[in-house]
Amino acid sequence: MSDQSYSRTNNCVFSLHYHMVLVTKQRRAVLTSEMLKAAEVAIRERCDVRGGALEEFGAEADHIHILFSLPPAEAVADFANAVKTTTSRRLRRDFPSLKRLGGALWSPSYFVSSCGSAPLEAIKGYVRSQERPD
Repeated sequence: MSDQSYSRTNNCVFSLHYHMVLVTKQRRAVLTSEMLKAAEVAIRERCDVRGGALEEFGAEADHIHILFSLPPAEAVADFANAVKTTTSRRLRRDFPSLKRLGGALWSPSYFVSSCGSAPLEAIKGYVRSQERPD
């Protein structure tokens, strides 16, 4: 077994990790270092509230990358919406310069990918190798 850590709920053991990228509307380079610190705090809170964890945060002036985990009962699309809403509201509240942009802070689309410790082909082989009863 790998050194991968697993999380538990009352009836589930899991390891679900995701990489998400959010891009500012029209790829505007408006995010400052202080804004990104505030966004990271807000995203960490969103993860915690949903029983997940923010594992890594990276960003540039026009986009952010987050690596996070969530329990299986949490929908990734709902999480993305919550992160975009929360960060947009807090950043606009705390950094009035963003208000001049008008409209949305984030692009309506986002990127998300699941992350695992084993290559997909290895998992497929493992699943295929199970001995099915006759």
